[in-house]
Amino acid sequence: MKRVLLLLLIAITGVVASCRSSGNEKRYDLKGTIVSVQPEKRQVTIAHEEVKDYMPGMTMPFTVRNESDMQMLVPNAEITATLVVDGKHSWIENLFVVVKQQAGTPVTTTAVVQAKEGDEVPNYTLLNQEAKQIRIKNYRGKALLLTFIYTRCPEPDQCTLMSNNFAQIERQLGQDPELYAKTHLLSITIDPGYDDPKVLRSYGAAHTERYENETFAHWEFATGTGEQVKEIAQYFGLQYFSQKDQIIHALRTVIVNPDGKVAKIYTGNEWKTEEVVAELKKTVR
Repeated sequence: MKRVLLLLLIAITGVVASCRSSGNEKRYDLKGTIVSVQPEKRQVTIAHEEVKDYMPGMTMPFTVRNESDMQMLVPNAEITATLVVDGKHSWIENLFVVVKQQAGTPVTTTAVVQAKEGDEVPNYTLLNQEAKQIRIKNYRGKALLLTFIYTRCPEPDQCTLMSNNFAQIERQLGQDPELYAKTHLLSITIDPGYDDPKVLRSYGAAHTERYENETFAHWEFATGTGEQVKEIAQYFGLQYFSQKDQIIHALRTVIVNPDGKVAKIYTGNEWKTEEVVAELKKTVR
């Protein structure tokens, strides 16, 4: 029996090294406790329970499909996920993590995308950098590109990258006046307690490099109450929690059609500005 388990462990460990899909995936429910996290390898080691119809309980590493989802993982947290096996490759997705804070209060986070392409986006209410109320339906008739950030984010490949990418997209769209007029950009903070309209105005103007001349007519920055922000974030499958002086979060960038329906959801930080601009062009034409 030990020999069988050893061979099984070797076989499974070998297949978690990649996450390319051939379209023949098999999915299994996975539940366990995080032992360690290796962001540089995009791996998490989990002491998991029996995976029904696939393998017994053991402790082993798994590949996480989206690099940004690694931000949600910490040792000793409880996790449920979907184990996807595709031939010689496997990975985990649909992560659902419960982190125990020092006070003992569980904080639930998830990397599951709730909205799907084609779904109509609810008419969420937020507050822009001018402290004016905005609603998602205000952008009907234009392709809306939105993302989630917070101004104090220390990770260069997270919020800073999203804002730098949006700045590039803003410039690229500006080279095509017709396309520029048919699109709109929106960055939503997940730190509304600190990122008030004044902070967002300063942050946004610095990223557009227009400073005091920025009108925010095309790229807005939004905040709101904690519940308002969490509601729209959760709709797109983005959860987040505070840990010390940092907010642990994954990434979501979304294109909403001019008719208010989800056109595209990017779940990580690997997308390129050129492909997003091309998708925006396709969306409005």
